[in-house]
Amino acid sequence: MFLAIIKFQNYGQQVLEAANYIGQGFAVTLDHLNRLPITVQYPYEKKLPSERFRGRIHFEFDKCIACEVCVRVCPINLPVVDWIFLKDVKKKKLKNYSIDFGVCIFCGNCVEYCPTNCLSMTEEYELSSYNRHELNFDQTALGRLPPPASEDVSIQLVLNSRNSFRR
Repeated sequence: MFLAIIKFQNYGQQVLEAANYIGQGFAVTLDHLNRLPITVQYPYEKKLPSERFRGRIHFEFDKCIACEVCVRVCPINLPVVDWIFLKDVKKKKLKNYSIDFGVCIFCGNCVEYCPTNCLSMTEEYELSSYNRHELNFDQTALGRLPPPASEDVSIQLVLNSRNSFRR
């Protein structure tokens, strides 16, 4: 009989502990209900990229001296630099420059080590395509600057809606 009472007391303590844990979990759930939503509905809302964001590479054809430093520092030797040597001037002349963004890992080494700063990272990150050959950008496509992300209407909507929540 005495053993049955002890078992019943242990059972009661376990029930109280379980109720305590359930209450703690419920408190966490209620705490999260008061927070603002973090999820961004991507195609309709976009977040502003950070200052150090490494997006698509922008190339300035006129500044390039065809030194091929970008190819040497690239971990996968990605940039394709075609040039001809002008014997009368004893200089290289750039003919073609291309980067395949289907292979690029966006490490930024080419931008960092370029001696003439003809390469720069943009805020463009929407490079998806159904055909992988469309991701091979030549100097014309690389030379186009995308519109700044701060001017994008969907980003402005997100910023305005976040500010209205905080008031």
